[in-house]
Amino acid sequence: MLAVLALAAPLAPAAVHAQQEPQKALESSGSPFNLEAVRTLLVRGDAAAASGNLAEARKLYDQARDACRRLLGFYRDLSGSFRGLDARIPREMDQKGREALETMAQANLRLAAVFRRQNQPEVAVPLLVEVVKVMTPANPEGRKAYQNLMEIGFASTPYTAGAAATPGN
Repeated sequence: MLAVLALAAPLAPAAVHAQQEPQKALESSGSPFNLEAVRTLLVRGDAAAASGNLAEARKLYDQARDACRRLLGFYRDLSGSFRGLDARIPREMDQKGREALETMAQANLRLAAVFRRQNQPEVAVPLLVEVVKVMTPANPEGRKAYQNLMEIGFASTPYTAGAAATPGN
């Protein structure tokens, strides 16, 4: 009986370990492959912009945009690789891709605001156009980007969400 207990004792901690969910390294906020880390960059950029450190804000917003672009590519690649094999994985990757796209649009809007504050609206235009393109004017980020384009004089026709455009106008 004692021999059985001695053999079972070393197995007990392993059984407890197997039941615990292992920590996933890329889920930590310090990982560049994590949308939460990108959002942290945006928050840090916001703090830098609020304190007037526009160079630091620009750097942080650029880092957030770059991270979002990398994540978008990875999510698309994985989604495509599993399409037709296991529908759950493309659904998950597509959802993560949408979240990354929204986060990138927010980074673009913030970076465009920095350029506007630095009297460089011409540098803000491509960022704002990208937001309108990827988010569409039906989305709040897309509408905000288009409104910014109007404010800096790149566009002049107001977009009124929900109002149908009439021919000849």
